[in-house]
Amino acid sequence: MDLIHQYLPLWMFIILMVSTPGPANMLLMSAGAQQGLTPTLPFIAGLTAGKLALNIALGLGLMGLLQANPTIATVFVYGSAAYMAYLALRNWTPPAPGSKSASFTFVSGSVVHPLSPKTWMMATLAITQFADSFASVEERLLVVPLSFLVAQVFFALVWCGLGVLMSRAFEHNIVIHRTLILLTLGVIVWAVLQ
Repeated sequence: MDLIHQYLPLWMFIILMVSTPGPANMLLMSAGAQQGLTPTLPFIAGLTAGKLALNIALGLGLMGLLQANPTIATVFVYGSAAYMAYLALRNWTPPAPGSKSASFTFVSGSVVHPLSPKTWMMATLAITQFADSFASVEERLLVVPLSFLVAQVFFALVWCGLGVLMSRAFEHNIVIHRTLILLTLGVIVWAVLQ
């Protein structure tokens, strides 16, 4: 029972951050709407692997490097925005129903979170603001990445599933498809301006 009270604030924070709209979640919804859940699984695996690697790297000290070199962080923010906008716009003309998009692969997914401003913010806050919850650095390096991993997998499937449902409800409507892309671009711009 003590373990739950110790980590509950962290887990609530992670659920709130991972479940809310952000560039990666909007890309997941677009991918689900365009190609369905099963063909999007490699993209989800890439997103998850990239996020896990980032969380571990931040826990091992990457955060200190970025704080000492703010220019690198700025390059990451704008590079991220450009890459995610590229992924979204690459699908402006949707692929034929049932075909797989070249934009939603394991490799393209693996770099989304390491380049996402929202991901950096939530991972940094989880590591710094909840540091008192951990008895050791090793515990922090285990609990934070694994907690994000579980939440990431669950909510990635939810966001992708929402896209699938939208696609079915509107029968691959080009207006809905492009609206999702524009919403994704709007979320990317919002994340950059934060």
